[in-house]
Amino acid sequence: QVQLVESGGGLVQPGGSLRLSCAASRISWYDISNYAMGWYRQAPGKQRELVAGISNGYMTNYADFVKGRFTISRDNGRRTVYLQMNSLEPEDTAVYYCNAALGTTTQYWGRGTQVTVSS
Repeated sequence: QVQLVESGGGLVQPGGSLRLSCAASRISWYDISNYAMGWYRQAPGKQRELVAGISNGYMTNYADFVKGRFTISRDNGRRTVYLQMNSLEPEDTAVYYCNAALGTTTQYWGRGTQVTVSS
């Protein structure tokens, strides 16, 4: 069973930055390189939504609300995916989850990391 562990969340002031990391374990670097990876978030009372994704070919996609502010990247050798978040806004407050997907039949989720943007 693949394990995903997020880190890097915390409390930040509006306009600040955070870098989230998601480390995969119980899987080789070669196998994780075949997975599409993504970051999702869920704010209180709202549904979980896609923030950014990166394919096994390093193609990226972003939700409109984060374009130009967030950057997703991956390091297969470290079995880690990152989310650099700049110009954070109070509306970005949520639990951020890491996802790994192989096709449509296999996916894994981390337990999430809390991001709070507040002055």
